[in-house]
Amino acid sequence: MSDEAAKPGKAAKPVKVTHLHRFSSSGHAAARFVAQRVILKGVVWSVAKVTVKGKETLADLKDPFIVVANHSSHLDAPLITGALPRARARYLAAGAAADYFFDVAWRRAATALFFNAFPVDRTGQGSRSGLAKELLGRGVPLLIFPQGGRSKDGIIGPFKPGAAVLSMHVGAPCVPVAIIGAADAMPPGRNWPVPGRPPVVVVFGEPMVAAPGESASDFSARLHRAVLDLHAAHSA
Repeated sequence: MSDEAAKPGKAAKPVKVTHLHRFSSSGHAAARFVAQRVILKGVVWSVAKVTVKGKETLADLKDPFIVVANHSSHLDAPLITGALPRARARYLAAGAAADYFFDVAWRRAATALFFNAFPVDRTGQGSRSGLAKELLGRGVPLLIFPQGGRSKDGIIGPFKPGAAVLSMHVGAPCVPVAIIGAADAMPPGRNWPVPGRPPVVVVFGEPMVAAPGESASDFSARLHRAVLDLHAAHSA
């Protein structure tokens, strides 16, 4: 999963998203409920000891919104979709790298089923920000990892401004989320979490909007700081 911003690499194959109704379809949402809440959450919560904090900050949250989180493990997206209240996760669409998750039919189908995924360009060869904006305009909340990719060492790198720009254009709040311990539970290079149910914490922060006159880069930096603060406050 990845942010809207460009990243050097192999050019992605063009990805056509012709059935936008699947993102807000109640039928697709019902199938995702089984995939996400029964299968995926059941597996992840059984192989890791997951603690969720800050759900009370989401009490008044309405669609659409943008979840922004640090990214260091393949566990991150399942942890967020499983930790969110069901009403907020029902139509959540996760940004996924077009050059990996959408290049093969079975991966495309799996990410659509489990994460309601939409393609994100990491190559600099094209732009799909219009799709993300359209989804928000239809009331579909998004999950974006603004680092642009998984951290190799668990350190939370700077955020790219794509999520902040979308938030400002559409008026959707951003929800900062800190994921703690996922990099140790399932570091890059592993296909399965380490044994022993390692502890993982998911922390939701207060929804944030840009201040009057604030630039997208400043808002993005403020979101980055919020995630860092949540991570530091709950790491102990």
